[in-house]
Amino acid sequence: MTKQLVLEKTAQAIEILQETEIDLWLTFVRETPASGDPVLPLIYGHDLTWQSALIMTRQGESIAIVGQFEAETARLTGAYREVLPYHQSIRPLLLETLARLQPRQIALNYSANDVLADGLSHGMFQVLQNYIEGTPWSERLISAERIIAALRGRKIPTEVARIQRAINTTLQIYERTYEFAAPGMSEQEIARFLHNQLEVFEVEPAWESNSCPAVNAGPDSPVGHAAPTDLRLQAGQILHFDFGVKQDEYCSDIQRVMYFLMPGETHAPEPVQRGFDTVVRAIQAAARAMKPGAPGKEVDSIARQIVVGAGYPEYMHATGHQLGRMAHDGAGVLGPEWERYGDTPNYPLELNQIYTIEPSLPVPRYGYIGLEEDVIVTENGAEFLGSPQTELMLKALD
Repeated sequence: MTKQLVLEKTAQAIEILQETEIDLWLTFVRETPASGDPVLPLIYGHDLTWQSALIMTRQGESIAIVGQFEAETARLTGAYREVLPYHQSIRPLLLETLARLQPRQIALNYSANDVLADGLSHGMFQVLQNYIEGTPWSERLISAERIIAALRGRKIPTEVARIQRAINTTLQIYERTYEFAAPGMSEQEIARFLHNQLEVFEVEPAWESNSCPAVNAGPDSPVGHAAPTDLRLQAGQILHFDFGVKQDEYCSDIQRVMYFLMPGETHAPEPVQRGFDTVVRAIQAAARAMKPGAPGKEVDSIARQIVVGAGYPEYMHATGHQLGRMAHDGAGVLGPEWERYGDTPNYPLELNQIYTIEPSLPVPRYGYIGLEEDVIVTENGAEFLGSPQTELMLKALD
């Protein structure tokens, strides 16, 4: 399955080079178990030890210049039509290859905006500069961020299917957790149950297990990328989850909320219901606006204005992020033009990108409401990849 994915993604990469009119893309790495380039799983699928150059061109060439002992692995990927092994130095073969291809631009994996397009280490950049010093190529280096953003963002059917499986598994685990959770349990106890379910379903957490899941019981729980605490859930409180799994190398990322009824209550208090309904409205409005070409900041603004317009404080995070091999994946973000996001809120949405939508708000005295849905961009807006939570889940004391 991994080999097929690499074949499909390298073919897609060449299409992107043709579309962007970039002559040559060079991924230049070494000792990748220690310092791996995030793009390697998509275009190679293995680690590399010696200095290695993975080259693709808009003319359709794919070339791997690798150490002699890794040449057979490079051939077996099936993705590189030409495999050039070396012993003592990669420099001669690299310069010969560039002289033969005569690229007008050489795109390298560095980016000020996108961490997943920033896999070229500073040291390797210096090595490359030394190799090409005095050649025409030294003046033709550009960032590969456009190539990598498109490659990671535009999900092929194989990737969509893997993400869909991860989402389905996550929703199954949530259903079991809804049955399990009860007042008196600590956040840590509930988190342990979710961790046990990861083992049952033979999947991994989508991010660091210490905070996957996040579990927030009531108004005093620290919200964000924090480990569950020993706070105990009480009746009359909101229980919030942020959880995802990694399955077949791809991730889900979903948030859910429950309300635990007080004795005598038959429905949630008005502030809780109003907060929940506001977040649902924001998500649905954002999903309708998510069409190819729309900048991420516009989608963010739609959701953000609904929350703020309803009288809640502005949430201090993006409305959504891309999803893929990592829970936070891809370049574009559904976010405001805050400095920390660089230029990524201005990136236009593209067909078949997968995003989360996750506005949030606090409900004083009751807790935190954050919902997160995983969606795919279509011509007509976003399509939900799992049933979104549109009704507040209520649970009474037994």
